[in-house]
Amino acid sequence: MTDILNRVLNDQDPLKKLVGKIPGFSGYINRENRRSADKLLRESIAAQYETIYKKISAIQVDLISNGGIEFLDDAEKASLQIRIFTDRIRNATYGYSGFFDSVKIDENDINAMYAFDLAFVETGEKLSSELDSLAGNITNSEGLPAFIRNIAFLAKQLNETFDQRNNLLSKPEASV
Repeated sequence: MTDILNRVLNDQDPLKKLVGKIPGFSGYINRENRRSADKLLRESIAAQYETIYKKISAIQVDLISNGGIEFLDDAEKASLQIRIFTDRIRNATYGYSGFFDSVKIDENDINAMYAFDLAFVETGEKLSSELDSLAGNITNSEGLPAFIRNIAFLAKQLNETFDQRNNLLSKPEASV
């Protein structure tokens, strides 16, 4: 995550660098850099889950082709949870409020948000691995329910974790 912030800092135009030297204004620039980094992070996570969504969609086609139609409903529930999460993360509030924003987010809350984002990335890696395993076992009708239940659980957990992240942003002490 610091790589993304460093990328934003290195891409600053000369005007931002100059304005960053004005006393009192650098905090504003740092907040804006955090917002830019957070936006890049959010787009990266959304892209990760787009790939996961495509995997589960391909698995649904394979389920139909291999006579696993009875598992399609549960796979669709997982797919829908992943789609909802992807849309939510893509449109999430950026991690640091701007100078004129009515909601201010402190440094501890930003760190907590990054912890949530890290959990999203790690869950995405786990989901992707589970989907690869499911794709390799698509003809094993005995193991399919457990695979699909686990994927559905992880997908549901994503949205619950996202709700916790949103609660962090909407807590009363975060507003001015």
